[in-house]
Amino acid sequence: MYSDVYLGEVPYLTTAQMIEVDRLMVEDYQIQLIQMMENAGRNLAQLARERFLSRYPKKKSIIVLAGTGGNGGGALVCARWLHNWGVLVRVFVTKSEAAFAPIPAHQLGILRRMNVPIARVDDLLTESYVDLIIDGIIGYGIRGTPKDSAIEMIRWANRQPAPILALDVPSGLDATTGVAFDPIIRAAATMTLALPKEGLRVSGSADYVGELYLADIGVPPELYMKPSINVRVSHIFAERDIVRLR
Repeated sequence: MYSDVYLGEVPYLTTAQMIEVDRLMVEDYQIQLIQMMENAGRNLAQLARERFLSRYPKKKSIIVLAGTGGNGGGALVCARWLHNWGVLVRVFVTKSEAAFAPIPAHQLGILRRMNVPIARVDDLLTESYVDLIIDGIIGYGIRGTPKDSAIEMIRWANRQPAPILALDVPSGLDATTGVAFDPIIRAAATMTLALPKEGLRVSGSADYVGELYLADIGVPPELYMKPSINVRVSHIFAERDIVRLR
């Protein structure tokens, strides 16, 4: 399903441009963060199922690593869908629920009510066998080297034989410059959102990004033509919600 590389023109955005996309979505178009997060997480679960679980996820074992921000929230939505499809999902978070931003905290609360196992990094270090790891630790807003429990999560994930599927950017990669901080996730695949980030095409980034996919989160194409972004986007998702870029 995702073997064919999309051959159309796709612009890349800086972190600043992506922040502006998010702002315009909420303020100008009244498309709220929770809607974008739902689209991101649903698409991530779909890609996980189709690309890594042989389209039959029941009883497969997946670990979801989630930070406290929007990236973590998308990974938590993914966890919910995978759980609904019969996957044995375990979620590990970087901090306590009190430290989560409001909308990711809402997603975490849903998982708790569904009795999806949720734990902190100390329990993660004892985990061994798993079919797939979802990286939702740090998103495009990274500012310097990962810190505290994020470091342990990244190092644990990289030690596992299981493939890693990263959301938006691999945790530890600067989305604009492509600088690889230490530590950094080495993903088998990355599903970036809306439009790909500049850092994903910098020389050497493929070692961390792996296969690169782009997913639709519902951004109106005309939004990108606003003066503060000023890029022209064709109908990338006319045929499917996820396209492969490389």
